[in-house]
Amino acid sequence: MNNLPIVCIVEDNPDDERLTIRALRKGQIANEIIVAHNGEEALNLILNADPLPCVVLLDLKLPKVDGLEVLRQIRANTHTSLLPVVVLTSSSEDRDIVESYSLGANSYVRKPVEFDRFTEAVRQLGLYWALVNEPLPKGL
Repeated sequence: MNNLPIVCIVEDNPDDERLTIRALRKGQIANEIIVAHNGEEALNLILNADPLPCVVLLDLKLPKVDGLEVLRQIRANTHTSLLPVVVLTSSSEDRDIVESYSLGANSYVRKPVEFDRFTEAVRQLGLYWALVNEPLPKGL
């Protein structure tokens, strides 16, 4: 464990989970990474987190509780309402994009199919949210 902010990945596909972690590490992201494998686990992890992650990379198509409901509950909770959430999903359906932004997603990124493009997209996300973005001050 280190003193860098935590990155939370919510992903039910083991291959996408491995690729995401690999891409973050390849991008020199040394932050602790925590993973939730379904929406219920994600809500338990995120709503009770102390400290909060610096960003949540959220898939939409999840077992138990879908990603849109996870986002809805994150935004409805005063402890997590301002937590940066990036939807990272294979869905390019307009309704998913509109609903994600309507519920307060900070960004919507469609997972590229090609490995190199996926790796680069996740690397850039990690660099921005873990290193460039200025997080909320602690206690807010």
